[in-house]
Amino acid sequence: MKTSVRYLYQNHETLVGESLTLFGWIRNNRAQKAFGFINLNDGTFFETIQVVYDDVLMNFKDIQKLRVGAAVRVEGKIVLTPNRPQPFEIKATSVELIGDSEEDYPIQPKRHSREFLRKHAHLRPRTNLFTAVFRVRSLLTGIIHEFFQARDFINLTSPLITASDAEGAGQMFQVTTLDLNNIEKTDGYIDYTKDFFGKKANLTVSGQLQAEVFAQAFRDVYTFGPTFRAEQSHTMIHVSEPWMVEPEMAFADLSDNMDLAEAMVKFIIEKILVRAPEEMAFLDKFVEKGLRKRLEKVLEKPFARITHKEAIDILLATEKTFENTPDHTNDLATEHEKALVAHFEKPVFVTDWPKDIKAFYMRLNDDKKTVAAVDLLVPGAGELIGGSQREERLDILDRRMKEMNIDPDELWWYRELRKYGSTPHSGYGLGLDRMVMYLTGVENIRDVVPFPRTPKSCDF
Repeated sequence: MKTSVRYLYQNHETLVGESLTLFGWIRNNRAQKAFGFINLNDGTFFETIQVVYDDVLMNFKDIQKLRVGAAVRVEGKIVLTPNRPQPFEIKATSVELIGDSEEDYPIQPKRHSREFLRKHAHLRPRTNLFTAVFRVRSLLTGIIHEFFQARDFINLTSPLITASDAEGAGQMFQVTTLDLNNIEKTDGYIDYTKDFFGKKANLTVSGQLQAEVFAQAFRDVYTFGPTFRAEQSHTMIHVSEPWMVEPEMAFADLSDNMDLAEAMVKFIIEKILVRAPEEMAFLDKFVEKGLRKRLEKVLEKPFARITHKEAIDILLATEKTFENTPDHTNDLATEHEKALVAHFEKPVFVTDWPKDIKAFYMRLNDDKKTVAAVDLLVPGAGELIGGSQREERLDILDRRMKEMNIDPDELWWYRELRKYGSTPHSGYGLGLDRMVMYLTGVENIRDVVPFPRTPKSCDF
């Protein structure tokens, strides 16, 4: 019977005495004089399974020499071990080498630094830490789809190549088929009419604008995929290819937006704690002490909701000295976000931001100074969600675009949404990578992305 380690952990009591076949990789091989123990992992379950072999086997001496990292085929039977930490083990009747591992295999059964493991991103999924992190990430992906599908949201596959800049910041990766060694120019400018799309094209920074289009037809929609940011950032929370979850809702204001975001975060936490108990126990023990308790606490109370002005007032009233002085006209620094989360001891929504530091599409408030924007701040990850109520009034949208030097002709289709049945609508973006950081307690985003893309780094 060909089986998996996950299946054996779930059904071992009913399989006693049956002949089983397992495939996997050796995590450790402790060879002794007349017997030995192999810790086998096949990728289906966080825990390894112990395989016991002895000198009755014809190739016993060869098995003793099997190295960490080798791929093997094991035949044997389950033996229950109720008085040991592991409830059962496999008594091997056959161990066959499938793929050898050379002596210089870098992932040995000892603790490695995360910096070291980043240099071996092709092998680090075989370690306990990254087995846990990437299984949580996989589960998270399914849970997010589950959350929105249960609420009848339509999933939109927004384009990765676009001619528009959703953020208006200009930090985009360009896509071209022009010969970079022989660029033709007209009056000093590149002639993009000769490029593949006939105009300048980029990798998208967000699927939001396209989601707004579909929201005006399906009401509730979401995008889920990679985005691209050409920022020269070397922080622990930025990568150049972040994955984003971006819901968009018609007939919805900023309060509706926050309600959905809070429900989503709590749904994710609740499901992860149930579906990844072994991974979360490991992360709680070895990555962040008290991780599970921190996450469970999030489920107990409503998130705090304050305005940007109230946030700055709270920060100015504290006795804490900040490297960056809080300012009513500026963004919040990381130290400010941490202080606010600590002040409320729970996630915090910060709303109504100064219009001059936010995007053109955010709805202008009645005070003409702030916009209906919102950021969700959480412990360990800082800003987890950013969103807003969108500007549905064409005249005000045009004025905001002009203020921010955005060419209205490039977004003619986006403007037309305001001419044909415009509705109040809202949406937000959840950084998937930062959500994984929040769930696992891992502090560096490079350690929750399988193959992180950062400035001067595009390996693997």
